[in-house]
Amino acid sequence: MADELPGRALQLRSLVTTSQTVELSLAEVDVAAPGPHQVLLRVEAAPINPSDLGLLLAGADVARATASGTAARPVVTVPLGPGAARAAAARVGESMPVGNEGAGTVVAAGSDDTARRLLGQRVAVAGGAMYAQYRSVDAAACLALPDGVSAAAGAASFVNPMTVLGMVETMRAEGHRALVHTGAASNLGQMLNRVCLEEQIPLVNIVRSPAQVDLLHAAGAAHVCDSSRDTFMADLVEALRATSATLAFDAVGGGTLASRILSAMEQAASAGAGFSRYGSSTHKQVYVYGSLDRSPTELTRSYGMAWCVGGWLLTPFLQKAGAEPVAAMRRRVTEGLTTTFASHFTDQVSLPEALRLDTMAIYARQATGKKYLITPNP
Repeated sequence: MADELPGRALQLRSLVTTSQTVELSLAEVDVAAPGPHQVLLRVEAAPINPSDLGLLLAGADVARATASGTAARPVVTVPLGPGAARAAAARVGESMPVGNEGAGTVVAAGSDDTARRLLGQRVAVAGGAMYAQYRSVDAAACLALPDGVSAAAGAASFVNPMTVLGMVETMRAEGHRALVHTGAASNLGQMLNRVCLEEQIPLVNIVRSPAQVDLLHAAGAAHVCDSSRDTFMADLVEALRATSATLAFDAVGGGTLASRILSAMEQAASAGAGFSRYGSSTHKQVYVYGSLDRSPTELTRSYGMAWCVGGWLLTPFLQKAGAEPVAAMRRRVTEGLTTTFASHFTDQVSLPEALRLDTMAIYARQATGKKYLITPNP
């Protein structure tokens, strides 16, 4: 089967230059035979996640992007602002492949039995560098997709589903009983809502428009708070009283939302209690895991002393959780790829189309209902 493979293939690259720009292009790379414990994947689908945009764009504003090259080999150049340039200083001069996860067909395998058993199978993997036509990965990292599950359906089987299950496990490990989630109308947010409904976990969903409220109510969500409404804080306090939620996962990151959530938690926890200059003794936790708003996180301390704001990332959580729990989470995701953990995409684009300025302007906004799927081998 390896004899049929091309010697070289396309891979999307992101390069931060010495002139404080990020340059996006398609590079021709060697298609090497897999090692003994590896398989070679013909990549058929790879989602554009917010975490991918961080590496792809390096914090640049695509509204300032310019295009050159050809339709088949586009080159996009975007200037970096001073803050983004400082943050990307360690990347200067290093052309980096992009794409956290994807799915496709195993077209060559190493000599190891685990690798050879995957030959010809459709698999999903979070191997990095997935915006490419071919990708060699460790066989042990591959998730064999069930019969009838397409590459598109399995492409987003790692980042969002495992993040959702990681949030639920974090809630349990830290002794909380309910969750708050911002950016709740996203693909990830809708997955979390389905998992919480299945497990009867109280969930407060925070969204940014009436249409998103309707979307989640139609999906069975009991508590949906619209941050664009004048009554948002009152609505949020009421939902927190009903659920006793003291743990929030914030996809927004910047601005005042995390602080407002803590204030609402304090109001809910203090209801009916006597005065204390130190506030309630109920611990309130907000984990920032996204950056839909890139402005600074602003905290106005109006929620006593029992609180914490921190960062949460999937990879450190999985490393701490251990092999057996992670394997159980992966099995659950596999069983629910077309139901609980299904993803929905606005459009599918080829590698060259992913670097069209009009396409980039859409997926870089990270707007609800605007998730794109790259098909490197359309």
